[in-house]
Amino acid sequence: MKRDIHLVMLLLLIVGSSLASLTLWKVVASRDRVLEEADIHGLNLTQALATYSEGIVRQSSLLLLGLVERLETEGSEPAQIQRLTALVDRQEPLMPQLSGVTIYDKHGHWLMSSNRPIPVGANSSDRAYFIHHRDDPSREPFIGPPIRSRSNQEWVMTVSRRFNDAHGEFAGVVAVTLGVENFLRLFGKIDIGQEGAIGLSYTDGTLLVRYPFREQDMGRNFSQSPIYKKFLVDKSVGTTSYTSSLDGVERLYAFRKSDTLPLITTVALGKREVLAAWRLEAMLSIGVVTSLLGLTGIIGWLLIRDIRRRIQVEGELRVTQQQLLCSNQQLELLAMKDSLTGLANRRCFDETLAIEARRAQREGTTLALLMIDLDYFKLYNDSLGHVAGDACLQSVGRVLEACVRRPSDLVARYGGEEIAVILPNTDAEGAGAVAQLILTRLEQLNIPHGASPFGRVSVSVGIASAMGAEQEPYQRLIKAADRALYSAKSAGRNRFAID
Repeated sequence: MKRDIHLVMLLLLIVGSSLASLTLWKVVASRDRVLEEADIHGLNLTQALATYSEGIVRQSSLLLLGLVERLETEGSEPAQIQRLTALVDRQEPLMPQLSGVTIYDKHGHWLMSSNRPIPVGANSSDRAYFIHHRDDPSREPFIGPPIRSRSNQEWVMTVSRRFNDAHGEFAGVVAVTLGVENFLRLFGKIDIGQEGAIGLSYTDGTLLVRYPFREQDMGRNFSQSPIYKKFLVDKSVGTTSYTSSLDGVERLYAFRKSDTLPLITTVALGKREVLAAWRLEAMLSIGVVTSLLGLTGIIGWLLIRDIRRRIQVEGELRVTQQQLLCSNQQLELLAMKDSLTGLANRRCFDETLAIEARRAQREGTTLALLMIDLDYFKLYNDSLGHVAGDACLQSVGRVLEACVRRPSDLVARYGGEEIAVILPNTDAEGAGAVAQLILTRLEQLNIPHGASPFGRVSVSVGIASAMGAEQEPYQRLIKAADRALYSAKSAGRNRFAID
């Protein structure tokens, strides 16, 4: 029955471990799947936003290219500037992202601004885009860092081109300003959650536009940030998870570099928000599995308790059965007494020795056997008669029973004047102590025996013992005890010998 308890406990352990492992695997796999889907979603958004940004810059570049060509072929006289102003006025409605178009001479003075009127004394020679074109002969468009417009005070991005005079020398700059608010209006239509962010930055790490808008971030350079150094320098597209240095929020970043422009589009989703639905699902799964495990545990506990009760009842039945067996054994022993000495008879001896031998073998204990023979008993009968001999046997039997006091020990008349003593759980040393006690008590009793060289009744004792693990201890004990008895007689009698 204990084996049944172990099997139930093993089954409960297997079921519990399997459910817990399966749930853990499902929760982890679901989390990885949610994060993977968020990365794909972020990359798709960067592709769409990058295409949008590139389109605006290309439109601005085309507009600048047309204006530069007119300035270089027709000049920058007031009449020409007036015609360009009219041209810009017609094209502005076609580009809603356009905040303004400004033309500067070679000294940075404003020649034209679509955001009329021109501020008095306006000069932009200190702007980064003007300095770039003045010092760099390249005719390529330049995307400048975000600045606050001097005409309308709004935050803008600039796309500019240089134009030259008839001699190929620097003559001024044409700049298109793109309102940051226009970008934010589009970015704000994209659902990126409460903790999400969208960014457009220059490849050198300068932030151009960020949604949600924070004025302190405008023009900020992130080239020294860990995420820029680790991911944005060598890769053109990718995803990562990082804690923002701006607000300390952990986000899932998807970034994409433009193939044709020095721009990086970034979409960041709040990791906590992305995992919110997964977290709820995980809690529900864990709750359900925990309930199942608890229910399984309760059922298992009830089953184990029932098995233990059955074990207890069966144990009590075994104890009762053993008590009955002992009582029957005692009754049987009483029925198997020797009529002369009152000792157990030969049949009782044989059965008891067989039982004790099996028990010793089963329990791995020792079993000792004493074979006792009265010295010169035939001469005692011949000289004093059989009646005296019977009385002598009875006296010796009482002495032996007095020396062997344990309930499990047995003194039996083996045959004639030979008596045997069975000593369970006794080794040779213990049996020797019993034999010596018998010799001493008989010496103290001092039954006269004129035909004996000792002048009294004495016995010779043969001792044998066996361990329970030995094969056939029953037969071996009897043979060994007989050999030991023969040795004691051969050595002069009135002694014991151990085989």
